[in-house]
Amino acid sequence: MSRFIAALPMYDWPEVHAKVDAQWARLRDALRRHSVDAPDALTRANLPDGRLEPAALWRDPALLFAQTCWGPMGLGLADHVQVIGQPDYSVFEGGQGELYSSAVVMRRDGTPHAGLPASADGRAVLPLDRLRGKRFAFNGTDSMSGILALTSDLEALDEGIGIFSERIVTGGHRASIVAVAEGRTDVAAIDCRSWAMAERFEPAAKGLAVVGWTGRRKGLPYICAHGLPPETVAALREAATEAGMLAS
Repeated sequence: MSRFIAALPMYDWPEVHAKVDAQWARLRDALRRHSVDAPDALTRANLPDGRLEPAALWRDPALLFAQTCWGPMGLGLADHVQVIGQPDYSVFEGGQGELYSSAVVMRRDGTPHAGLPASADGRAVLPLDRLRGKRFAFNGTDSMSGILALTSDLEALDEGIGIFSERIVTGGHRASIVAVAEGRTDVAAIDCRSWAMAERFEPAAKGLAVVGWTGRRKGLPYICAHGLPPETVAALREAATEAGMLAS
């Protein structure tokens, strides 16, 4: 049995568990070819009630491979982990290589429309008049895609997160989408990959439209424990490249 653990929780919705497991199997097998004792399966729970606590996962000294957000990295996590590389977001609207942006979504106004496309140059496009005074849902206070990027982009426009009348923590992007659709809040910022998944798998997304975009920033990095030796980290990068998981 491997002494390591691995997890890919950031986009591991129930509808794509099989796809995520297959992705891990490719990486696991590549790691083993590099003589790294990768675990057979991903960790999906680390609490007695069967839930996964990301903060504890990311700081586990046995962490071989996982994905995190640059929000927690800027709030102290960087002292506990090493960055392996960045995924490629190019297949998602709002993404380009290792960069991603968030779709700003609100309920549809009754007229069918496709929503606002992401800007070609990756700059933020924010409809301040539509956002002002609205209730804002976000997944967590340390989320780059859910609140930190939007806050920074608003400040660049001489505004701030105070443009919203209320801020409501939902615990996840999918929960934010549902909250907006159900009218419990008015607007949310959803990273472009999560929004693409929601359009496929979350019925509540059909009642929402994209009204803006945050600016492009580095996407969610792959990480490993800080204490892993350089040769293991090098093997992780090589195996992740072989498995097609890193942006070029």
